[in-house]
Amino acid sequence: MSILIDKNTRVMVQGLGRDGSFHAKLMKEYGTNIVAGVHPGKGGSTCEGFPVFNTAADAVRETGAECGVLFVPAAFAADAILAAANAGAKLVVAISEGIPVLDMTRVVSELNQLGTLLVGPNCPGLISPGKSMVGIMPGRIFKKGRVGVISRSGTLTYEVVNQLTAAGFGQSTAIGMGGDQVIGLKYNDYLELFEKDSETEAVIIVGEIGGTDEQDAAAFVKEHLTKPVVGYIVGRSAPPGKQMGHAGAIISGAGSTAADKVAALREKGVPVADTVEQIVDLIRERLGGSN
Repeated sequence: MSILIDKNTRVMVQGLGRDGSFHAKLMKEYGTNIVAGVHPGKGGSTCEGFPVFNTAADAVRETGAECGVLFVPAAFAADAILAAANAGAKLVVAISEGIPVLDMTRVVSELNQLGTLLVGPNCPGLISPGKSMVGIMPGRIFKKGRVGVISRSGTLTYEVVNQLTAAGFGQSTAIGMGGDQVIGLKYNDYLELFEKDSETEAVIIVGEIGGTDEQDAAAFVKEHLTKPVVGYIVGRSAPPGKQMGHAGAIISGAGSTAADKVAALREKGVPVADTVEQIVDLIRERLGGSN
């Protein structure tokens, strides 16, 4: 199995400019079930063989799209997320970066009321290897398997997965959750889904400096997870006030340093790798062999 997406998930691509069109092609080539595109003014045309609509409402009504993936400029991205949700999409994956914090605060509140799940924003998306890829993941490095991956860092997602695949450990679903200050789904949401997924046998949490989401995840693992969880935290050498790529990755208060996060995870029984390579060793100890 997998979480959130599979081969049957009906996807609409919102924003078919240069980036959206390019990644729509790659997603379709991977096998993603893209049924529609959304781009104001381009309704009635096609892109990579799927129909394009002027609005998300039109796309959902005509094609039954249930997941929207956004390649929309930051100024319009919040409205595009809500347009997909109000049209009936149950999952939105926001690749867009630079969305204002106030916009996202409003969006997350409205999505909670609508019951729509949000991955991101400012994220690479997610992939269930061999089934569907929604976002900008490099599909060739992924392998179908039994390890779930949740990461705040896009590039670290790729590095961790590359190491896992090379060692023979495939992935059930891998998620780049986004590193902004305000995001949709968080570690605990994904952990709960992985716990319920019969084909996920272990989970990797990749964290970074900033906030206390990793500490929340550690407590959740202790209380609710029966499956082994392995951690990895980047930014251990970052000085206070240093931002590392993401708006949310900044040491700004108690509990937000890498050392704080490592300590919290280990205190709750989650082993934390010191290097990316060691992640594979920790997974091997808990699962044995490979996929």
